[in-house]
Formats: sequence, structure tokens, C-alpha cells
Amino acid sequence: MVHQHEESTANEVRTTSQPPYDPSQETFVYKVGYPPQKNLAREFADTFRETFFHDNPLRQYRDQSGSTKFMIGLQFLFPIFEWGRNYNLSKFKGDVIAGLTIASLCIPQDIGYSKLANLDPQYGLYSSFVPPLIYAAMGSSKDIAIGPVAVVSLLIGSLLQNEVDPVKNKEEYMRLAFTATFFAGITQAALGFLRLGFLIEFLSHAAIVGFMGGAAITIALQQLKYVLGIRSFTKKTDIISVMHSVWSSVHHGWNWQTIVIGISFLAFLLFAKYIGKKNKKFFWVPAIAPITSVILATLFVYITRADKQGVQIVNHIKKGINPSSVHKIYFSGPFVAKGFKIGVICGMIGLTEAVAIGRTFAALKDYQLDGNKEMVALGTMNIVGSMTSCYVATGSFSRSAVNFMAGCQTPVSNVIMSTVVLLTLLVITPLFKYTPNAILGAIIISAVISLVDYEAAILIWKVDKMDFIACMGAFFGVVFASVEIGLLIAVSISFAKILLQVTRPRTVLLGNLPGTTIYRNTNQYPEARHVPGVVIVRVDSAIYFSNSNYVRERYSLLLSVPYVEFEL
Repeated sequence: MVHQHEESTANEVRTTSQPPYDPSQETFVYKVGYPPQKNLAREFADTFRETFFHDNPLRQYRDQSGSTKFMIGLQFLFPIFEWGRNYNLSKFKGDVIAGLTIASLCIPQDIGYSKLANLDPQYGLYSSFVPPLIYAAMGSSKDIAIGPVAVVSLLIGSLLQNEVDPVKNKEEYMRLAFTATFFAGITQAALGFLRLGFLIEFLSHAAIVGFMGGAAITIALQQLKYVLGIRSFTKKTDIISVMHSVWSSVHHGWNWQTIVIGISFLAFLLFAKYIGKKNKKFFWVPAIAPITSVILATLFVYITRADKQGVQIVNHIKKGINPSSVHKIYFSGPFVAKGFKIGVICGMIGLTEAVAIGRTFAALKDYQLDGNKEMVALGTMNIVGSMTSCYVATGSFSRSAVNFMAGCQTPVSNVIMSTVVLLTLLVITPLFKYTPNAILGAIIISAVISLVDYEAAILIWKVDKMDFIACMGAFFGVVFASVEIGLLIAVSISFAKILLQVTRPRTVLLGNLPGTTIYRNTNQYPEARHVPGVVIVRVDSAIYFSNSNYVRERYSLLLSVPYVEFEL
């Protein structure tokens, strides 16, 4: 009897080349019986439950009392009731340090990201006040720092301006932004409650690497209007339009004072990041560099009155906490469909980024992250956020990395950050009046550079050429077309690869490793030997109606050619 101990769930097809009959060889015949018949409704219910709720975390508590079930359910929805019982002063100290550190990073970033979304500066701060508080109670990650992020800000800004002009119809644009945020939250929460988190896995890692890299290049190019002081700039995001807009303004649109401010502080920020990367003990240097830059640049502009010389400044940030925006969300009319479409796209991208970040840091600290619970938490915070003048918030990689290195212990670090943002909204916002836009552009450029992960792209090229095509397709789609085109290419290539692997599964010839009962791919293990008179083939996929003909053709080809000469 031949044994095959391959670790994959692959199917194995064995064909014989009709060896001579050996009566001494014992033959075992096993008959497969039909499963017992079930009630049709019960069978459908079982299939539905197994498909969508196979990982139901409350299944083990089904025999508990009602009050116990209620407490377990409450603890499941609000993990704060679980980790809060063991919270102590030592953990609080770590969270305070981490919260203050990420607050110094998030405040200038939030002001810049709101401009990226074509919204007033205060909306970026609003989105770092309410959502982090909701996430602290409902999130299961200890390390994620919540707030606006560059990619989602660019995505929502570019999609919204295709529907409404942010300058001519400012109020309508803002209402559509809140509507999109509401539907982003609904999408995220629904995916979590229905246990459909696997859907975001269809956007492959390679496609995400390419999309993020292309978005980073696009975001950085968009900031040239602030760093160079250009007032008239294209609304398009492709590299050709942006560079044309930059060079056509070189003689009359560039402002040398702005360029000095922008380039000087960009160099300072990049040097601070280099110090933090070179020595992990100095993680706080790149964390406080943005707020330090803002303070110094603001003082410089105020003292020299460089705004009178053409340096563009923030000018005004509305003071006070988040006003209610429930009445501004479109629940009927033609803008509902537009808000729903934009919200679903932004919600899915936000989910992908947050879950990837959460899993990365959870692996480093050796704890489990419930993806579906994360979706419910992210969805709830965006639903509440849409009603409190926030736009789409998610997990930020740069802030989460700083949060992790600063020694955060629990989501309380988000509460500390949120408290600092609250004090900023109540007290400090008037001090940002003379903050130059150039420094905000420099902060965003320095933040998104890390999203261009060329090392991951090189690794993808070495491992899988098809994945590399997906990576480059998404990258060039974003850079040379638009963010939505790049996203469409990324999703399309990811789905195409899945379909290709299912309909054209890889088939490999197996051989026996000498001295063992283990069979391995003969291409990967040259020492594996063919079994005389037997050909063993492994199909690296389940056999479906969609690939059955292909498998049969490969099987027929195998029978028609001597196996010793056959190469798959």
C-alpha cells in the first residue's frame, strides 16, 4: 500500500500503467456509502451555519444560564470588560507614555489628512477624538492607533470630488462625506456580525503592496502644491497631470519662501525617521518630530510674517468639540447610492489596512486577534463617527508602530491620545492659525514614504511572478490612472489569480523519498524515486466542475506518455 503524507489538503490521483498481476499482493477494497438522509430545511440550516458561523465564539457557552450568556456576550462585544478587570497602574503608565507620544504625531497628521480629503482641518481632529474612544471599548487589538490615514483620506477625497465640487458645493460635499462614512461603518459592522471577514482576503497581499505603494507616490506628489506654494493645481491624481501642473507653474506659481520651509523641514523629518530606524531606543524622535516642526514653522511664519510674502497658512481651525452631524447624513435621495458606493470601497480598504496592522503586532506580542470582532469595532466607531462630524477612520500603520514601540499595554493609549486631541480642540486650535501648509505637506510626505515597500515587491518577484504582476498592475494603475482604477486592477487581478488556480490547478508528479513512506514533488526533491509501475499525481486544488475537464485532460496525457518521460 502506498502512503502519502503531504501537508496540503491537495487531492491525489493515482494511475497505473497495468503492471503484471502479482497474486501475492493483497488488495483492499473499500466501499463508500451514502450519508443518511436529512430534513431539507435542517440540512440547509446546518450548511448555512457551518459556512457563515463556523467560528462562533459563543458555541461553547450554549448550555450556560441566561445571565452568564448575557455577560459573555457583553464581554465579547466589549472586550474592555475582559481586560479591564486586570488593569493596573503599571499598565496605565505604559499607556500614558504611548498615548502622549502618538498624540504628538497624530495632531499635525490629522490636519494634513483632512486637506487630503478636501475637508476643513478640524474634521481630521474630530476623527481622532470620537472613533478612538469607541474602539478602546470594542477593539481587541492592544496596539492599533485609530484615526484618519493617508490612503483612505486620498481615496475618499478623490471619489467624493468626482461627485461634488468641494469648493463650489462645500456643504453638499461635507454631507456626502458623512454619508460615505456612515455606509463604510455599516459595511464593516455587517461583515463582522455575519462572519464574512474572509471577503477582504480576496485582495491579495501582493495587490495591497502595489496599491499602497502607488497611493503613497500619488499622495506625495499631491503635496507638491503645498511644498512649492502652488495655488492653482490640478484635481487629477495621475502622475502625468500632476507633473504637468507642477512644471507649468515653475515661472509664476512657485514661492521660494514656501520651498525653503517645505524642503528644510522635510529634510529634518526624514533625518528624524532615520535616527528612529537606526536605533530603536530613539523611537520617540520621529514621533515628536512632526509636532516640533509645526511649532517651529508656525513661530517662524508668525515672527517673519511670511504669510504676507505668499506663504500659504492654515489660517483658521474651528474651535470646540465635534458637533452633531446626524441631520447631515443622506438617508434618501440620489446621494444615498453615491454615498453607499464610496462608503463600501473606503470601508473595505480601511478594514484591510486595520486588520493587517492588527495581525502584525498581535503576532509580535503573541496574542490572538479576532478579525470579525475587529470589523464590528471599526464599523461601530465609523457609524458613531459619521454622526459626530468625523470621516472614515481606521488603524494607522505609522501611529500603531509608534504606539507599539512606546510600550502600550492596552487600548487605553487611544483614550489618552483622544484626550489630548480634545484639549487641542478646546484650547490650542487658534495657535495653528499661522501654521504653513508647506509643513503639513512635508509631514504627509515623510509619513507615506514608508508605504512604498520595495523590499516586499522584490520578494514577491522571487516567490510568485503572477503575484508580482498583480502588485505592479495595482501600482501603475494608481500612479498613471487614478486611485479607483488602481483599486479595480488590484481586485480584478486578485480574483483572476484565484479563478486561474481553481480552474487550472497545478499538478505535480510525486516520488518516494528513499528509506521512508513519504512522497514528495520530484521537481523539488530530485532524490525522490518513481515507484515502478505506478504514477502518483497530486492536484493542488479541490476538484470541481470548473476544473474537472482540465484534470481529466492532464490525467489522459499522463496515460498516453510513459511516466518516466513525463514532465508536468
